[in-house]
Amino acid sequence: MIKLAAGEHLGAYKVREFLARGGFGLVYLATDSSGELVALKLGDIAGGGRYVTRFLDVTNERRPEGISPDETPAEAVFFRKEGPRIDFLDASEIDAMVKNEGELLRRARNPNLVGVREVFTHDGRTVTVMDYVRGKSLREKIRALEGIRLNWFLTIVRALQKLSKSGELAYHGDLKPENILIKPSGAAVMIDPAMRCDERRVITTTPHYNPLLLRDQKADVMGIGVMLYEILTGVLPFDEVPWQYAGREQGGEVERLSLSYFLSYPPPRDLNPNTPEALSKIIYRSLTVMDYGLAELEKDLVDFLRRD
Repeated sequence: MIKLAAGEHLGAYKVREFLARGGFGLVYLATDSSGELVALKLGDIAGGGRYVTRFLDVTNERRPEGISPDETPAEAVFFRKEGPRIDFLDASEIDAMVKNEGELLRRARNPNLVGVREVFTHDGRTVTVMDYVRGKSLREKIRALEGIRLNWFLTIVRALQKLSKSGELAYHGDLKPENILIKPSGAAVMIDPAMRCDERRVITTTPHYNPLLLRDQKADVMGIGVMLYEILTGVLPFDEVPWQYAGREQGGEVERLSLSYFLSYPPPRDLNPNTPEALSKIIYRSLTVMDYGLAELEKDLVDFLRRD
């Protein structure tokens, strides 16, 4: 792993403290030459959710050597003719993916998506300089039993549609509570979209929130559906992801088996009788209806909020 000390310089940026880690990178708080706070993202030495959870300490303290028990690190998913395969990424592969992600975010401009200022190389490693977003992650709010606002998800849905229509970001691909920050003002900001390399047919995503390993907007719809389910029930809808069915071109027996699996999750009202029926239907459509997209989700969320 790359462990940076407070006061260390990376180019024009001075490190202040460690912020967070994921399956493939570490993020540090730093200041630029004018003293403004920024976030620096560096790729890890080797990465993947299985690598992180197997070789790092589980701790509630934020440090490069540890990972929170609440974290669900992304995996590197390679798409092969015989089906998807999870594997590790080495340092050079991670650097290439971090660079791709940084360049993608630098071109995408939206107040609900973290901004990237520049991407540069330091001692042979890629560094992405992002805007520092003050606030708490949705995961922190869920854990602290703080009030969750449905309009955060509506804001995200609308931002994703704008980014897709403008051609700046086709899909996020890794929506989960860790990747949504809530600012003190109440604004929701997405971070860490799925890193992707079309040439190698690989993305980094979290299977429990993108269980079909999709590479389009439906991945985001399903991610929101899973998060709503988790918020209402305290558990994830799917304990295991059917790897033998997921990520392939859907059709025939594969499609029937996959759909059968996803129809088998316990309805949220079975676990939380206070779940509104309309919200339960939104979750069902998000998880099981393949042509239920962002536009349909936006309409249903608006209708629900108006009634509520």
